[in-house]
Amino acid sequence: MITLPERNNVLIAPSLLSADFARLGQEVKALEEGGADWLHFDVMDGRFVPNISVGIPVLKSLRAITALPIDVHLMIVEPDSMLPAFAKAGADTLTVQAEACTHLHRTLQNIHALGCRAGVALNPHTSIHCLEYVMELVDFVLVMTVNPGFGGQAYIDSCTSKIASLREKYPDLPIEVDGGIKSDTIRRAAAAGANIFVSGSGIFSQPDYSEAIQCLRTECRNA
Repeated sequence: MITLPERNNVLIAPSLLSADFARLGQEVKALEEGGADWLHFDVMDGRFVPNISVGIPVLKSLRAITALPIDVHLMIVEPDSMLPAFAKAGADTLTVQAEACTHLHRTLQNIHALGCRAGVALNPHTSIHCLEYVMELVDFVLVMTVNPGFGGQAYIDSCTSKIASLREKYPDLPIEVDGGIKSDTIRRAAAAGANIFVSGSGIFSQPDYSEAIQCLRTECRNA
């Protein structure tokens, strides 16, 4: 099971949703060489979110070519039935949407039983109070700073206060953020208390992935 970062450690997790899928193997190698900490793997079903992305065969192929932790975010309805397949395909973390889980406590138990780290994602409108009675099973929280479903959206500023509230309530909790994370927004999220940063176009739109990742780290340190 992968080790999660302590409060003052920063992880950069490029979102493969923004990668060139015609050359995904080369993209992953470039991210490894560029200093990425995790690979963020978004799964969309066209039901929970209005888009369809990638699934188990692609995850299995990635697991065969990289030793980087693969951070799987399930933006799907009824995730419980799919947890074993994604774990078997190579997920290191399995993050479910709080809004998609009728029995969130049981879902988190199932993730741990599969040997994965358990994350809970909160959409921009979702209160952190929904976590109160499951926190003993939560390894990290993913704060969505855009409405999920599409890459390239703008960071929602009101989510910064949600990050700060989480950090105040749970001082040692790893907090991941995803949505509009670029060099000009990562500082806000880091200052509020986030320490795992998912970035898609903020990395993949740049000609040098190493330089882009280092720039994000620098902005975190300056926060």
